[in-house]
Amino acid sequence: MHRCFRIPALVVALFLSTLLTTAAKADNVFEVANIHVDASAQSVAEARTEAIAAGRPIAWATLFRRLTRQADWGRQPALDGAALQRLVIGYFPSNERRSTTRYVADLTYTFNPDAVARVLQAAAIPYTATAVKRILVIPMAPGFAHGSAWTAAFASPRFANAPVLFAVPGGDAQEMAALGGLNFESASWEQIAPVAARIHATEAVLVLAMPAGNKLALTLKRVGAGTLPSKVSLDVPLLQGAVATYPGAADAAVKAIDEMWKTQKVVDYSQKGKLLAEAHFGSLSQFATLENALSAVPNVAAVGVAAMDIGQARLSITYIGTVDQLRVALAQSGVALTPHGQGWQIGTAQAQP
Repeated sequence: MHRCFRIPALVVALFLSTLLTTAAKADNVFEVANIHVDASAQSVAEARTEAIAAGRPIAWATLFRRLTRQADWGRQPALDGAALQRLVIGYFPSNERRSTTRYVADLTYTFNPDAVARVLQAAAIPYTATAVKRILVIPMAPGFAHGSAWTAAFASPRFANAPVLFAVPGGDAQEMAALGGLNFESASWEQIAPVAARIHATEAVLVLAMPAGNKLALTLKRVGAGTLPSKVSLDVPLLQGAVATYPGAADAAVKAIDEMWKTQKVVDYSQKGKLLAEAHFGSLSQFATLENALSAVPNVAAVGVAAMDIGQARLSITYIGTVDQLRVALAQSGVALTPHGQGWQIGTAQAQP
């Protein structure tokens, strides 16, 4: 029997967790917070309307940089007020202040994922479409210290809308016990995982800062569940000592983290492929679980059941981007795609043989 079902390629389920070590809360990556607006007009109602309109292009620019590679930031589509209004499906204010002619607030704008996807695809701009949690960033100089100036540089409010959202360890007793003796070179995901789990992070970046002559040498080490560590190095001109250099160095590190993450995550929607994968399952409910997991992966454009027998099926998977990006996206939805002979094997964690 041949059965085929379509999975929308634009389903984007990106969830973020809360700052530091507070209880986890899912955020929408298409929600841009803390856009400060201030407008005056003949009435407060007119001022409020003008302020909301003035904040939309700022929120759009923030979202665009969150979803795309730095190399594409200069290609941001120029949208007029009407087009921007169609992208935004809601907003809510905080810290409001009003007078008879003035409106001041910090606004959070929520964008329509499908509408944003259409704009970016029309402009042929690759963008992120895989699930991501807030990552953990561990500043080290050479070890981690919660109260250090280097750690404080990353805790700045200016990173609230960083392209890749992150949190730094909160520094309580349990976290310090796990990170207090951490060595940058030998640090592994297994050592960091208990701290990362508090914000539901599945990856972390250690940022080592060491003075080197007239420069501050930064080395970034990315570790994660089921992935090999990777490193990036860069130098920042040393100002009047390391402490004075830390804010600018943190900016440079955050940009490097963005590039590290998006090199792997950004998907070119003009690139498509197809593969066959063998699935083994103990019951029809397990097979249904696999189907449901596939439906949540935005890289998957279509799935067909080419053949089925008791306890096994051959799936034809049409995907967007590269096969490596597909494997990462599947893994984040609890599905393992692994080489098997001349082809592939696929299954949820509980269904793996």
